[in-house]
Amino acid sequence: MSSVYHTHAMETQPAFGQFIRQRREAHQALSRADFSLRAVARRLECQPAYLSMVERGTCGPPSEGVIKRLAEILQEDPDVLLARAGKLSADLREIILKRPRLFADLLRQLREAPDQAIYNVVRVVRDGKW
Repeated sequence: MSSVYHTHAMETQPAFGQFIRQRREAHQALSRADFSLRAVARRLECQPAYLSMVERGTCGPPSEGVIKRLAEILQEDPDVLLARAGKLSADLREIILKRPRLFADLLRQLREAPDQAIYNVVRVVRDGKW
């Protein structure tokens, strides 16, 4: 099973890395702050070579913690970056593991649903109107 997950994660990694590079370069072009590869790596507390490998998709996805810090630096939604990396945040994983069959069924049912239908489900749950 781990090899299936690893293969899936590696398939998503180039898209993740390209997205990170595009967002970093967009910030660099639009901001007075330094969003060079070296500057972002310094803020992430990692080596520039590692961030470069992530952006090129030549290594596996970073840890959840690194992705969340990267999301903060790039002003992106951490759940979106985690999903692009083929990962799920620890809090969501914990929620799903409490009722895996129910959540698996729910997600499969919502697979082809239009966004508005999903927004409606979220609103009902958030408002507590069952």
